[in-house]
Amino acid sequence: MRIQKVCMTLLLAGAMMMTGGCSNQTASTTTESTTKSEVQQGDNKEETTLLVAAAASLEYSMEEKLIPLFEEENTGVKVMGTYDSSGKLQTQIEEGLNADVFFSAATTQMDALSEEGYINENHTVSLLENKLVLIVPTDSASDRKSFEDITKGTTIALGDPESVPVGQYAKEALTSLSLWDEIQDRVSFGMNVTEVLNWVAEGSADVGIVYATDAATTNQVKVIAYAPENSLETPVIYPVSTLKNSQHADMAKKFVEFLQSKEASEILKEYGFTPLEDK
Repeated sequence: MRIQKVCMTLLLAGAMMMTGGCSNQTASTTTESTTKSEVQQGDNKEETTLLVAAAASLEYSMEEKLIPLFEEENTGVKVMGTYDSSGKLQTQIEEGLNADVFFSAATTQMDALSEEGYINENHTVSLLENKLVLIVPTDSASDRKSFEDITKGTTIALGDPESVPVGQYAKEALTSLSLWDEIQDRVSFGMNVTEVLNWVAEGSADVGIVYATDAATTNQVKVIAYAPENSLETPVIYPVSTLKNSQHADMAKKFVEFLQSKEASEILKEYGFTPLEDK
């Protein structure tokens, strides 16, 4: 009888030890599993990607300094820029481009998208001013001295006024100076301001009209003159805003606010723009 009790006691003790061992192993396994899960969640954090649809004349300032600075200040955010004429970008947005921010080279396109319900009007800011200039190739021996001397050109490069803001401004200025009709048989129309600039830089056109900021990006052209102030009814204004269909509304708003910061303003001035807050 005593032997049976001893055996029973030993069996119970062994069972308790086995149970305790399993309990500790389960706890250890659970902890290890949780730790792995946390690591995996940390590794799988999705990067936020903002798509900024911006006028072609903004490409250098955006890609070289503004976007890198914003990404540096906002870990986990990637900003992708798509650049073209504001008119083309307007059309792309209307056709479904999933842009988060629109940065236009004219108020016309921004106003149109706003009226159509694409723009967050309470986020819209008139941010910059640019200037319209007459350019020729750097090695040109031309005697042109004034904006009106565009009439001396044999091949003239302008932006398409149907969709390119710089072309719309050029048409307005030349019309007010009574020169538009006179030059039509010598004009080639570019699809954005960069194309117009390249035509003159390469010598395909012997004169053209671009923004002052674009002319400053290359040593292959020289500025002859600025458009007379009274030739434009409204100045060359660049508005920026967020889009209503943005999947990253808070970050899009933050980017627009960043463009209004002192740091961004100083960068934009380096590239020849005039922040409206400085006027």
